[in-house]
Amino acid sequence: MIITGISKMQLRKPLPSNRSYDQVLNHYLVEKALATKLKAADKKSRKEIYSSMYDELFTKVPDHPRLTKRSDEKESRKKVGHRMAFIKRFLKQNEVFVEFASGDGRLLKDAAGHCNQAIGVDISDQRDENEHFPDNVSVIVYDGYDLSKLTDESVDFVFSDQLIEHLHDEDVEHHFTTVKRILKKGGAYAFRTPHAFCGPHDVSQYFSDFPECFHLKEWRFNDVKAIERIGFSRVKYYWSAKNIHVRMPRFYFSILESLLENINSYKIRKITQLFLPSVTCVLVK
Repeated sequence: MIITGISKMQLRKPLPSNRSYDQVLNHYLVEKALATKLKAADKKSRKEIYSSMYDELFTKVPDHPRLTKRSDEKESRKKVGHRMAFIKRFLKQNEVFVEFASGDGRLLKDAAGHCNQAIGVDISDQRDENEHFPDNVSVIVYDGYDLSKLTDESVDFVFSDQLIEHLHDEDVEHHFTTVKRILKKGGAYAFRTPHAFCGPHDVSQYFSDFPECFHLKEWRFNDVKAIERIGFSRVKYYWSAKNIHVRMPRFYFSILESLLENINSYKIRKITQLFLPSVTCVLVK
């Protein structure tokens, strides 16, 4: 179902080559309405919304990029390759790996050859039932709160990509506390999320200077400081884009963020992406 009869809104940036103005506007309006509902919801209501919001979104936005790219084998393999280039250094044959928001499971499938168990945690099992997965791959369906199927200190390495920007403010601490609980002493959580200074990165980017859709909060490296008090022993910081991942000192990001904080120009934000392409960190328990 595509929303029609909406007055023309000014574009903030050029449209993608494979989508029309009406398609992108429909996507924006549908996702913004769902995000507004989610932001206002209490914990009980959020559990219900989490379980159904993507089904509703994909039904109302059949041209959603996640649906079209999933069927593009070349694009899917490229995405998995970029992620594997980063996480392969953390995987060990005798250890347990967990990916939050594992989606189609293709990263789990590749990672399974480098670890003992590869476990996905997601709001639904989105793997293609016709695709073969190794015996050491499994998926836990998760409501965003109860992860009792993974016991304390049972996991060696956790990874998420493009996840934490979707978390409600009231659920951020719970997520990181849950990860800390399941990690063994010395285990690590590597996460990547788009940097706020070159965003917004959700469909809001075409109409707004600020995220209004499923990116409930876009992060800066400075925001990671609040996570340290949860009890991780140290944090490693990375310049990370596609399959290039370089560990950098924290002050590099602190200086850049202080210099670029008040820039709102779309063109300058595109340049900013060269210096701050993502917030990529590894938290060590």
